[in-house]
Amino acid sequence: MKPETKTDVKTQTKPQEKFTVEEVGWRFDNSYARLPEPFYVRISPVPVRAPRVAILNHALAESLGLNFQILSEQDAAHLFSGNVLPQTAEPIAQAYAGHQFGSFTMLGDGRAILMGEHVTPAGDRLDVQFKGSGHTPFSRRGDGRAALGPMLREYIISEAMHSLGIPSTRSLAVVTTGETVLRELPLPGAVLTRIAASHIRVGTFEYAARLKDGVHVKTLADYAIRRHYPDLLETVNPYLALLHRVIDRQASLVAQWLLVGFIHGVMNTDNMAISGETIDYGPCAFMDEYDPYTVFSSIDDHGRYGYHNQSRAAQWNLARFAETLLPLLDSAQDKALTLAEEAVHAFPDIFQQYWLNGMRKKLGLMNEEASDVELIEALLTCMHQHHADYTNTFRSLAAERLPDDALFQDSAFIAWHAQWQARLARQPESRAVAFNVMQASNPALLPRNHRVEAALTAASDHGDYDEMQCLLAAVSDPYIDAPEYNEYRTPPTASERVRQTFCGT
Repeated sequence: MKPETKTDVKTQTKPQEKFTVEEVGWRFDNSYARLPEPFYVRISPVPVRAPRVAILNHALAESLGLNFQILSEQDAAHLFSGNVLPQTAEPIAQAYAGHQFGSFTMLGDGRAILMGEHVTPAGDRLDVQFKGSGHTPFSRRGDGRAALGPMLREYIISEAMHSLGIPSTRSLAVVTTGETVLRELPLPGAVLTRIAASHIRVGTFEYAARLKDGVHVKTLADYAIRRHYPDLLETVNPYLALLHRVIDRQASLVAQWLLVGFIHGVMNTDNMAISGETIDYGPCAFMDEYDPYTVFSSIDDHGRYGYHNQSRAAQWNLARFAETLLPLLDSAQDKALTLAEEAVHAFPDIFQQYWLNGMRKKLGLMNEEASDVELIEALLTCMHQHHADYTNTFRSLAAERLPDDALFQDSAFIAWHAQWQARLARQPESRAVAFNVMQASNPALLPRNHRVEAALTAASDHGDYDEMQCLLAAVSDPYIDAPEYNEYRTPPTASERVRQTFCGT
């Protein structure tokens, strides 16, 4: 065992083994913790009784430059439960606010603790955060803990989103705590380790703006620009450029969600990261049957964050972001307001262009024609009328032969198909090139909700992770037709269909 002076652990419970920074590979440099203290509270995770590893993401660890090979399973359990902390970590709970379903609330990390920022061998700076790590000053009446099921859901969906090529936070580990959390029922507790470009949210800017001294928004904006968009420092108005960049990133992100049928479920301003990553996987889900009015979240009674409303919700959130930046955009209030309104009002056109470009790829359209929107909308109308499976329909169009589904036998679809074939024939690229683009743009499979629920039930109720491991393997390369994963392409039966998803808080 190495001498005590060289160990890289802060011991909150009796450690099993000691390991150094050099061995594990942590390279913490915690710039957010050097911001003024109104932005956070220094606090350590609350120790747990009997942590055990549920799952470790070895591929992600390798990309981060971390060496999990030196960790016994017990070491890993203590490390990723927060019982043992790296010496160079500076655990904090971040302060932020948020509009939740349109109502403003002062929030903060009520069950999460930012351990610090790990700098990878490639020079990327990434947050390392624990979710479910215990009570903080922001917990309000909550217990600060998380149940195993929701943490495994975030692991599955965030890793699937990454494999789809959609910007997302990542999941490094889930450990069970050996303790029970009380929700509607007693549930096994767990801690998730989340990796993110940062956890700076629109709600973080809203919090800074509520401090009302005029200094903290500028401090946060300067930090965000340096961390995420340093090229903007060379622009004439970096704060206006920041607003435009975040708008562009969110337009691209939400368009990518719609292109794969993803529904976030809780698009509050505290769940919109200015980095442009998908963050906070609560009652999220993927559509099976195409229906633009699909809502899964059990708390979204009026469909505010339903599939078809996600771009509108994003624009609304971005308007709140723009409001916080007004004092920085221009010293003249009227001019600042005009600049902000122009930026936010441009969002629908930016989003539409990202969505349209993505839909063109899904249909193999290699150039632009004015009638493309009409062609796309006609297909979606047919799909809606026939309750067609969203993922399988687009994937089938990229196949050499269409299946015998009812949609493809319908006269309206047959007429549409003829128009689409004529459209493909008018472009210079060959049919083979177009179909290759389609196969690279239409996933063969996704983590379908009934498969996710089956995996979570097996893990939470029976400690059986085989179904989860199989599902993760299936969605790790979603654009490949792998015969061994054909069962994961099958839509749910009526009895298997998931109609509601839950936050788990």
